[in-house]
Amino acid sequence: MEQYKLPMLPPSVELETKLVLKSLAGANRALAELKGYADTIPNKHILINAVLINEAKDSSAIENIITTYDELYKAMSGSSFNNPSAKEVVNYRSALWHGYKKIKENRILTTNMIIDIQSYIENSRAGNRKLPGTVPMNETTGETVYTPPRLHGRAVDVVNGQPDGEDEIRNLMSNLEKYINEDFDGIDPLIKLAVIHYQFESIHPFYDGNGRTGRIINVLYLVLKELLESPILYLSSFIIRNKSAYYRLLQEVRSKNNWEDWIVYILTGIEETSEETLSLVKKINAEVDLMTAEIKEKLPKIYSRELIDLLFYEFYTKIRYIEEGLRISRRTAVTYLGTLEKEGFLVSERIGKERIYQNKRLYEVAKLIPAKKLGISPNADFLYGLLSDCKNENVTNEQIRDKRVKAKYENTD
Repeated sequence: MEQYKLPMLPPSVELETKLVLKSLAGANRALAELKGYADTIPNKHILINAVLINEAKDSSAIENIITTYDELYKAMSGSSFNNPSAKEVVNYRSALWHGYKKIKENRILTTNMIIDIQSYIENSRAGNRKLPGTVPMNETTGETVYTPPRLHGRAVDVVNGQPDGEDEIRNLMSNLEKYINEDFDGIDPLIKLAVIHYQFESIHPFYDGNGRTGRIINVLYLVLKELLESPILYLSSFIIRNKSAYYRLLQEVRSKNNWEDWIVYILTGIEETSEETLSLVKKINAEVDLMTAEIKEKLPKIYSRELIDLLFYEFYTKIRYIEEGLRISRRTAVTYLGTLEKEGFLVSERIGKERIYQNKRLYEVAKLIPAKKLGISPNADFLYGLLSDCKNENVTNEQIRDKRVKAKYENTD
């Protein structure tokens, strides 16, 4: 079989087709609604941390790194808890935070920043591949579906002494960096996001962590283009629900130059995930308001806005966090946490040498948002039905949305 050579960006086909523009309207509407609501919430860290931990768990699950919320909570606490899968998920969350801070500081997304993000995920500074790396495979048959840029039979380029694969990867990543940061073509950013995700996954520049790095790039791009202020939209849960379609459509771009269905898939994911995230954000905000009112009424002597922010900053807190955050003595911090636990606001557990206090209510809100409760496209067949509807000029956007909403409730227990 002839080696597929990945073309440089931009793609040489029309991206803004009628089908794509139909899907684009819904994606932009849902994303704008999420951004508008999130922007009204004073403490963004509460939302970011709660959404991030779900994304870190889901994105890692795509790579068969499976962990539970309880394991994650213990690993996040920084204690002696040692679960390799949970630690990998926590590394992913650290990479997300690191990338977000860099985007806000620099207002640009460079190849070096992407390499840096991957190093946080893998806890390694290996950088771009210099030798053949991993290849995407069909999960059912084990067949290699695509070979990323790599060494083609020679160990070293005789002219400059660099491996052929490394040189090709550098050129492709440089081209991708330019496409990410320059908007010379006037293409809508959400359409470009689909192109960027495809291209990065096809370059497959690292030995490991490519998928997770690519999904972080997605949300950083939304922040870079100011479509979101906070990194709170992730496609991992959508990809898990439609995994076979994801890999099939990626391959169809390579084999059939079928950009249209791939872009619609990503736009559908953005619309659905925006709606799901908005629901989660509203539930978190409601829980913050409810607990604030209850603590203010039941424990007026210890209530403060700063205390609430500390209790919701993570799923858990420690004596040291309260002591330093409120600038009080350790004894007073212990008293505060003990009182909150007695009133049912916190649940404590000794992990290693530390006592960790879990915000059980926040924990349950974040944990009890399973995909099937909000999942609008529970399988690939339904997604392809949507694609067929979109291609039918007699079917309106409203009819497509009605079908998706109906499916949402039919798949709710």
